Amino acid sequence: MKKQDFTVLKIVDLHPFPDNPFRVVEDEMLMELAESIKEFGMVTPIITRPMEDGNGYEVIAGQRRVRACELAGIDTVPAFVLPLDRDRAIITLVDSNIQRENILPSERAFAYKMKLEAMKRQGFRTDLTSPQLGQKLTSVEQLAQKSPNSRTQIQRFIRLTELIPPILQMVDDGKIALTPAAELSFLKKDEQENLLVTMESEEATPSLSQAQRMKQLSQSGRLDMDTIFAIMTEEKGNQKETVKIGMEKLRKYFPKGTTPKQMEDIIIKLLESELQRKRNRDSR
Repeated sequence: MKKQDFTVLKIVDLHPFPDNPFRVVEDEMLMELAESIKEFGMVTPIITRPMEDGNGYEVIAGQRRVRACELAGIDTVPAFVLPLDRDRAIITLVDSNIQRENILPSERAFAYKMKLEAMKRQGFRTDLTSPQLGQKLTSVEQLAQKSPNSRTQIQRFIRLTELIPPILQMVDDGKIALTPAAELSFLKKDEQENLLVTMESEEATPSLSQAQRMKQLSQSGRLDMDTIFAIMTEEKGNQKETVKIGMEKLRKYFPKGTTPKQMEDIIIKLLESELQRKRNRDSR
């Protein structure tokens, strides 16, 4: 069967692709898709492959559309049925979904990992020369060519698969950014558990600097619960409260040539003097 030829399949004969990292969330967008399909029909066929046991088809691309059809009360869908082995199916699945904008970091992480492993099993050459760069390409660089993310970002995303589920969920929730999360992924599982306990008790998440220090301490075997607590409870630079007054506002109160440090010292002395005067007045 050529790719341009499609057929109509019953939804009851369709099955999710095993370990599909892309979730189907029944949100407002899915409901709108269901209403659109109900009114206009499904224009783009899904991509499937025959089940190895012959009992139905695995959905490679289009699981959201299948669910939208179910919600719309439609029991058949147009579909391409391609004779793909599992690794080719994984590559097609990832390529068909990775460009979407609303993908969670965890979905992207496991998708990149799955595709990279499939590429290696398929025997993709890792010594291809880029005509633009004139240099050899690694598997990750080849992966980046068909991805919205750079090689470095892809490597960071793949590192997320080493995080324990509760910390990975914090990344999905936007509580921990990608770069510090990738650094935390180098911590041993028990160290991540200790970090999780500390984050929950202190209601804080690590900065990039803190994550890098914990990684270094972990690699040298010196990251215990006390050390994690000490790092997580230190005052971050962006947590220090400051008051900023523009120099143009201050200059008129000081002689020409007064340095910012001298201005600060004078202001502090004046405030201390005024505070002492107020205390003396209140004590009378």
